[in-house]
Amino acid sequence: MSAKVVTFGEIMLRLSPPGFERLLQSPVLSATFGGGEANVAASLAHFGLESHYVTRLPAHTVGEAAVKALRAEGVRTDFIVRGGDRVGIYFAETGASQRASTVIYDRAHSAISDLEPGTIRWSDVFAGAAWFHVTGITPALGAKATACTREAVEAAKHAGARVSVDLNYRKKLWSEKQAQETMRPLMSYVDVVIANEEDLQAVLGLHVPDTDVTGGRLNLAGYRQVAEQVSRDLGPSIVAVTLRESYSASDNGWSGALWDAAAGAFHHGPRYDVRLVDRIGGGDAFAAGLIYGLVTGRAPEAALRFAVAASALKQTIPGDLNRVTADEVDRLAEGDVSGRVQR
Repeated sequence: MSAKVVTFGEIMLRLSPPGFERLLQSPVLSATFGGGEANVAASLAHFGLESHYVTRLPAHTVGEAAVKALRAEGVRTDFIVRGGDRVGIYFAETGASQRASTVIYDRAHSAISDLEPGTIRWSDVFAGAAWFHVTGITPALGAKATACTREAVEAAKHAGARVSVDLNYRKKLWSEKQAQETMRPLMSYVDVVIANEEDLQAVLGLHVPDTDVTGGRLNLAGYRQVAEQVSRDLGPSIVAVTLRESYSASDNGWSGALWDAAAGAFHHGPRYDVRLVDRIGGGDAFAAGLIYGLVTGRAPEAALRFAVAASALKQTIPGDLNRVTADEVDRLAEGDVSGRVQR
């Protein structure tokens, strides 16, 4: 029987112009769905786990379409609460070469931002659950969302589930001061924290020395130092960091690192040169890969290799979701980087 995993957050309607067009260059927008925790839930379902997603969505046609989109990926939607009037929207324009990708949010007063604490029966949600995942985006949606996030994390720990948090700082949603006041206290409940260098500084107030991602300079010793500090001072036993070298909007170097406090070991994953198709959701694919590796009993170093490979593959797929299997990820993680046709 596969492990039960639970994620909680906001799923949004994504509107994107065709290919590499600018927003509204032509009067056409493709409509899909995505969002941090929903992306993780979809990946975990594709990997074969019993994946549950919790959110609040309106009962109207757009809300129902979001639920159907999740079910189409194999995600369980049993605990989704219906209510509110809005599904959050974001407009995503895919960049190329020296033109950056851009995102515009239209998510104020979305259904989940008005979810009242106490509405969700978390004891039912976490019955038999092995893992719970949430991101720093969800509590950034407002005071009610913050309270619901804390409620969920506490309930997960009470139920015996391991908890992971992807810090995912969004400066358009809250300030660094607000993020730190909310997220630092939550770390005592967290087993695995996932971040990049901006997240570590903005959300936890920790600076990675001698690192310049825009110039392609990464200081692994600095990442180890900060990761050890997160474990020592805040509590998570595993700290995973995504390592992106941004050469342009089309080409990135991609890797990851992981501090395992229990073993006192720092691991650096494989590195891939990725020709980007769509980088949105890459971090979520990393989180899902790491969760899958750990929840299925892989050693932290092996789970990191799987996570880096999964996220590299995601960035070759349009849309938010990582539609790959565990076998496909393992082939890449084991060294098959040829991209040859599979017949």
